[in-house]
Amino acid sequence: MIIVAIETCGEACSTALLIDSELRERHVDAPQRHTELVLADLETLRAEAAIKWSQVDAVAFGAGPGAFTGVRIAASVAHGLALACAVPLLPVSSLAGLAQGAWRMTGIAVQLALLDARRSEVYVGEYRIDRALGIVCAVRPDSLAPPAHITAPSAEWVAVGRGWDSYAALLPAKHAATTLATLAFPHAGDIATLAAFDLRAGRGQTSHTALPRYLRPPV
Repeated sequence: MIIVAIETCGEACSTALLIDSELRERHVDAPQRHTELVLADLETLRAEAAIKWSQVDAVAFGAGPGAFTGVRIAASVAHGLALACAVPLLPVSSLAGLAQGAWRMTGIAVQLALLDARRSEVYVGEYRIDRALGIVCAVRPDSLAPPAHITAPSAEWVAVGRGWDSYAALLPAKHAATTLATLAFPHAGDIATLAAFDLRAGRGQTSHTALPRYLRPPV
């Protein structure tokens, strides 16, 4: 199974190639350079793995929420590549990608992922690991909320995402949580991990259904 993954919902340009259990990834902090880097990074990953585009089984992308332009870039590149390769698309929540990364790095079962939505709001997703599957599952749907309305989970949890830095004074006290300052934005490798589960479950989508999830209309 070969999955290409793209994640550009924030300042990082992240691409990955999952070949069965082998993961190759390029993750670069590159604000406003996503369009310049994403295709070149994908080609580098393909060449390093010595595979052909015709061998790809699916294309995954971070579907948001996040910065409108970044989410749109990931979706557009993924749609074009999936069309060229004649393979299904796998949209994955960018907040789920953050949560999967938090689980991978800490082993803490509950994750509260936040990204800065501007206008004094955050995109928030609460996730919990399904240990049998090895992937995170949403406790409730991703949402948009003022920072002051965010409540901490009742169990041990980890705070992940750039949103925690942007609104630290308004968010729940973090003394009971581990804060992952090193994981500000989701990694394409974690998007690929979640997408692989969807592909095995037969949840590949077409260009008509694999749409970004902005959570609020772009302006």
